[in-house]
Amino acid sequence: MSGLVRMRGWLAARRRFQFVLTLVMVTTLTAACGALLMLPNSVLPKIRAVVPGSDSALASASDPQLPGLRRIMDSYGKIVAEPVSTGAGRIGIVLGHPGRVSDVELLSGELAAATLAVSALWGTDWSQAPVVVVASSPAEFAALTNSTGLVPAEVAAATVSDAFHPGARPTGQRVVFGSEAGQRLGPDGMRAVLRHELTHVATRAVTVDGSPQWMLEGFAEYAAHRGMQRPFAEVAPTLTTRARAGDLPADFPADALFDPAGGQAAYAYEQAWAACAFLADQYGDPALVNLYRLMASGPKDRAAVEGIVRTALNAEYPDLIARWRVWIGSRAAEGI
Repeated sequence: MSGLVRMRGWLAARRRFQFVLTLVMVTTLTAACGALLMLPNSVLPKIRAVVPGSDSALASASDPQLPGLRRIMDSYGKIVAEPVSTGAGRIGIVLGHPGRVSDVELLSGELAAATLAVSALWGTDWSQAPVVVVASSPAEFAALTNSTGLVPAEVAAATVSDAFHPGARPTGQRVVFGSEAGQRLGPDGMRAVLRHELTHVATRAVTVDGSPQWMLEGFAEYAAHRGMQRPFAEVAPTLTTRARAGDLPADFPADALFDPAGGQAAYAYEQAWAACAFLADQYGDPALVNLYRLMASGPKDRAAVEGIVRTALNAEYPDLIARWRVWIGSRAAEGI
């Protein structure tokens, strides 16, 4: 009988222990849930957004290309989706994978400001709800940019349109960053490239392939650095070095110089930026935007370019180039 009593006592004690343990667990979980509910809204979206393959994050952006992008990206791993309010009720989105979550967070933190900056220069006649993707590998970058082969490692990002007809709004527009872009460019470089590529997104509807590259890329570079207060020598180091040595460009850069295979692409981009920065400085941003619209309407020979400059700026092309060279020399000497 005494053994039976001891057994009953042991069982009673065990039940009391289990009851207390359960009560502690329920109390702890309730407190944790309450703490999450008390978090500020600025924290909660980020927690939800970094859930791999989050349907709610993807659903918050309405771009019709997202299901197709998800099908491509699913084969390269779990998806991180970060929706971003870009103003006026529009929602952009940054997509990537857990291995590139730092790049996704940086770009999502910059997307609203970059969208506003591009609209401040170009105007609001574009989607203003960008889709930005960070690839996990060169193979995924090629798949996301519809490339038939691997893209050169020098290309940090690219802008894609799945369908484009002159005069109509492009569809399937997205900015795709390479897998090593964040490591190679750093935060400041990523910010500039994001604004550069978003400018291509904004201007695509009026941009015809084959238009002068110095205008297309120079305008995007000007938009990328506009308002950043970066020194001339920092934005255009090669151009600065050559200018200080008396080696000034004779003309706006030719299209061939922008080919990465030629080894002059970086210098061509610097010259193109300087061309558009000079035009904005001398004539103002609205005149530069108008000049872009005229220049971006298709291929232009020298006579066509000279005619547009004469009509839009009331300037003769040789005089414009001569003034540009002086402007470069003074900026390079002053380092501003």
